[in-house]
Amino acid sequence: MQSASVLSDFLLKNPVFTLFIAIGCGYLLGRVRIASISLGPVAGALVVSLLLGQFGFKISEGAQSVGFALFIFAVGYQAGPRFFEVIRTQGVQYLLLALFVAGVGAVIAIVAGTLLDLPFGGMAGLLAGALTTTPTLAAAQEAVRSGLVALPEGATADTVLATIASSYAITYIVGLLGIIATVRLLPRVVGVDLAAEAAMMEESQKQPAGGQLQARAYRVSRPEACVPTIREMRARLWDSLSVARLLRNGEWVVPADDDRLRIGDEIHVYGDSNVFRSGIDAFGEEIAVSPEIDLTASYAHVVVARRGAVGKTLLDLGLARSCGLVVTEVQREGVSLPLSGHLRLQRSDVLSVVGPKSGLKAMEEILGPVEAGVAETDMTTFSFGIALGALVGLFAVKVGGIPIGLGMAGGLLGSGIFVGWLNATRPTLGRFPEAARWILMEFGLMVFIVGVGLQAGGQIVETFVDAGATLILAAVLVVSLPMLLGYAFGRKVLHLHPVLLLGALTGAMTSAAAMSLVNQEAKSTIPALGYTGTYAFANVILTVAGTLIMFV
Repeated sequence: MQSASVLSDFLLKNPVFTLFIAIGCGYLLGRVRIASISLGPVAGALVVSLLLGQFGFKISEGAQSVGFALFIFAVGYQAGPRFFEVIRTQGVQYLLLALFVAGVGAVIAIVAGTLLDLPFGGMAGLLAGALTTTPTLAAAQEAVRSGLVALPEGATADTVLATIASSYAITYIVGLLGIIATVRLLPRVVGVDLAAEAAMMEESQKQPAGGQLQARAYRVSRPEACVPTIREMRARLWDSLSVARLLRNGEWVVPADDDRLRIGDEIHVYGDSNVFRSGIDAFGEEIAVSPEIDLTASYAHVVVARRGAVGKTLLDLGLARSCGLVVTEVQREGVSLPLSGHLRLQRSDVLSVVGPKSGLKAMEEILGPVEAGVAETDMTTFSFGIALGALVGLFAVKVGGIPIGLGMAGGLLGSGIFVGWLNATRPTLGRFPEAARWILMEFGLMVFIVGVGLQAGGQIVETFVDAGATLILAAVLVVSLPMLLGYAFGRKVLHLHPVLLLGALTGAMTSAAAMSLVNQEAKSTIPALGYTGTYAFANVILTVAGTLIMFV
């Protein structure tokens, strides 16, 4: 007993130690898998901090506010490059789907909160937890902290914040399991074979299977190899994303599509090992790959920022032929997309490329900056961006005695979107490398979540006793109905392909865990295309929803 008291006193007197212990233990707990399902770091940190909160542990409001600012700004920055671009192109469908899912979820949360007579703030916690969306929670709490929302008579900011936090904590696990269960069951209920549908989409897009980089070299000795053009040989023997180099008369050349091989030529082809077709040895004898063809010479990440590259396919750009670089991966919103020559690039996509360093400069001119060469964050723009968002969030206009404004969450989100868009159009401004963005976004989120858990810990038992069973039932409805109705809306009204639609639904719920599960069920990364379509919109919409629901 005395040792427990000593430990408790130590944790209370050392909040920095307590904070990082909670984050570290949260990550460890989040990695535990039961039947291929894991909680993830957010749920893990929430559970750990809830336990600590039972003993009265707290972190300072200032630390939580800083975490909130970093997280929301980074969310906006991530959405910025594609937010307007996607709206102008194919994004109307995904925007409508994200709006529909958020709207249905909000309506159900409001109706359930009214019927259950939840205390003020309970609706916001229910919506945020059931949809497992932290931006909603952050926006709702900040609306209370900033004074944007008038509190009911007798209520204090602390009690309302605790209500939001405890409702969120109770419904979050339900929401997480509900999304996963719906994703597993929905395809079976509607009679969709995800794996078969995804395979057909991959075949139509000529998607390679995804092997290892490989180089092959042949000396042309057979006359029949000199008949077809390089274009015909590429279609028959290797993938169009692979690089072909030709050694002719002692000089390296990049063969044009209409070129033909000659006896004595040495042709070197490198790319994904799975794209080399049977019969590639029809050139003649296989020889050792020249040391000048060095696949490890350069590995870099190139960010799509040039206007001329946006909306073009990898085939349209002809990067393999013009730059001599192999594209090994395309990421969008941090999600790896199925690699295909027919994949249309969008602003801020990140391409992983490998090949000679000489090709990087040419690729920069076509696509945008090489991220591997950028190590520093533009701290000036970053700092002023957050300051601008905080300032905008302070302004409110009273309409009928009710203050109307963006609030801190809306201000930071809008500022993040602007800076992200600015960087996409002018890469030298607002530079925020992916690794730096991830650590600040993840760390900010963890600090905020630990603060929420510690805040809710002292009240969660009381909340569960008062409304636990009915709150869980409401969470089941809030998480399942938006997905079920969203699927019907996506198929009947928006006419989205079922594979893309299921990915888009997980994006509308901002659930990366559910998206990974859809990919597993589909045995493909095709659903990721739908996920990235709605994810940026959903983060923005659900952040705004967190503020608006506090006025109900």
